[in-house]
Amino acid sequence: MRLRLLTWDVKDTLLRVRHTVGEQYSLEAKLHGIQVEAEALDKSFLAAFRTQDKLLPNYGLSQGLSSQQWWVEIVKKTFRLCGVSDERVLSPLAENLYRGFCSAKNWEVFSDVKDTLIHCDKLGIHMAVISNFDSRLEQILANCDLRQHFQFVLTSEDVGISKPDHRIFIKALGLAKVEPEQAMHIGDHVLKDYLAAKAVGMESYLICREKEQLTEAEELVPKAHILHSLQQLNSLLK
Repeated sequence: MRLRLLTWDVKDTLLRVRHTVGEQYSLEAKLHGIQVEAEALDKSFLAAFRTQDKLLPNYGLSQGLSSQQWWVEIVKKTFRLCGVSDERVLSPLAENLYRGFCSAKNWEVFSDVKDTLIHCDKLGIHMAVISNFDSRLEQILANCDLRQHFQFVLTSEDVGISKPDHRIFIKALGLAKVEPEQAMHIGDHVLKDYLAAKAVGMESYLICREKEQLTEAEELVPKAHILHSLQQLNSLLK
């Protein structure tokens, strides 16, 4: 059956952050007169994120939070764990980091992405995004000159459901008015992308650009469904 919809994960599939969280936070802190090592901020961020995500999953939407409130609190917790507690500094610092994350300078589009998306456009394949991300994703994709390739962008904040929940994939299929067997999904996460899409009946491929990803992937994903570069997809879609 002819492929009618190709859905994409975004982070670490189409693009990645240029600098670590710690590097970004440390640079912003310096603008506010605070010196904190990037390595310490990386460790603190990981702890703050894990705690927040466990207590308030999917941006705390079910508890009445917005994704902005959720992220601002993580930034503040990260700095508090590093000994910075002055709210007069933390509030503007956190707000600046939240807004600045949308800038194209913070993101690197993988070198094989644009040619692949253009190739899919030429083949007449409709494309969309399914991502565990917040409402800033639309602006990030626009700033990185990718938004025009997608019919719609479906985020976990928009839907109130995050991958690997099958309902977010069903929602995408409904928006595109296609059956699962007419659709394909590509992402970098075995559980949240490859297996989740496959479970609803979509064709699925896993992008593995780094060797470290292969160990886990090869145990659960057939080699024929592992892409080391999106250039391989161009051949599959001919």
